[in-house]
Amino acid sequence: MPFYARTALIFISIFAFVFVLYMGREIIVPILYATIFAIVLNPIANYLINKRVNKIITICIVIMLAAIPVLVVLYLISSNMDQFSESYPQFKAKFNTTSLELVRWTSRTFNIRQYNINSWIKDTKSEAISDFAIGESLSEMGHIMVTVVLLPVYLFMMLYYKPLLLEFIRRLFRSEYQIAVEDILSDAKKIIQTYLVGLSFELLIMSALNSIGLLLLGIEYAIILGVVGAILNIIPYIGGVVATALAMIVAFVTKDSLTYPILVLLLYAFIQFVDNNYIVPIIVASRVKLNALVSIIVVLIGGSLWGIPGMFLSIPLTAILKVVFDHVESLKPWGFLLGNVVPVSSRFSFIRNRTVSKSQKD
Repeated sequence: MPFYARTALIFISIFAFVFVLYMGREIIVPILYATIFAIVLNPIANYLINKRVNKIITICIVIMLAAIPVLVVLYLISSNMDQFSESYPQFKAKFNTTSLELVRWTSRTFNIRQYNINSWIKDTKSEAISDFAIGESLSEMGHIMVTVVLLPVYLFMMLYYKPLLLEFIRRLFRSEYQIAVEDILSDAKKIIQTYLVGLSFELLIMSALNSIGLLLLGIEYAIILGVVGAILNIIPYIGGVVATALAMIVAFVTKDSLTYPILVLLLYAFIQFVDNNYIVPIIVASRVKLNALVSIIVVLIGGSLWGIPGMFLSIPLTAILKVVFDHVESLKPWGFLLGNVVPVSSRFSFIRNRTVSKSQKD
């Protein structure tokens, strides 16, 4: 096929694939989550089955064990949300007072009339509410609830029909590709298990560090901010910034001094330093080797396609994709692009330097 025909076919295929992913997100996202959790929980299920435990009972036990940490986190958040709802009127009054003082300071500093500032704030607020689209936000929450409800069902089916699914994958490929397919499945399983188990430990450590640090600073809602910050930190790079900004806003509104938001910023910067240089390299990133640029791009793409659930799925799915690329000869350059191995120099730069030196001699 001519180059332009191949290029057009590739772009049409990518567009159709992305369109299917977007339109079928309510079905695809729960299945992907169930597949990933089934991979992680599979060793426990195999252990119980080897101990002569009934298969259905084994799967039910595994699902209940997986649900316990989720229920604990939800309990911690809900218990602190009760405290937040009780002090919400005070929080709102302090926020309004702080906003009024900020408007006055801006008016004095930049010589702008307060009426103009208030008008701009009012217009911006109305546009933000319009752009936020309550219907769309409710729809997004509905997608998350559908995922939560369907996840245990899909997880049960994945664990129960695991031999059938593996045999189906085996029969898809000819005999000469069986070894390569087995290697891909094995490497993908190891990556997912290592990544999610490490991520769980990171979540616990970050929750403890955030909560203890905020409690020592005397910040209100320290536990809920610590847990939410740790959950947001799962989203690479973007989540840490959002968690820091959220804690700083709460400190700014609930405290009378600007020292507290600065201390919160320094605290989160220190925790992020420890996380990025010690926790993640040792616990999480020993198997998932994606560079920062790719991580940010795939997180944004996942958010655009599937919302918040897609942002959490983006890294493990990209890691699996890299495994496939690394095992297919024609796709190895793409696997290299996704990786975090940065060469010291490129052959293109060597050729360019040699051309420049040759021209200088002439």
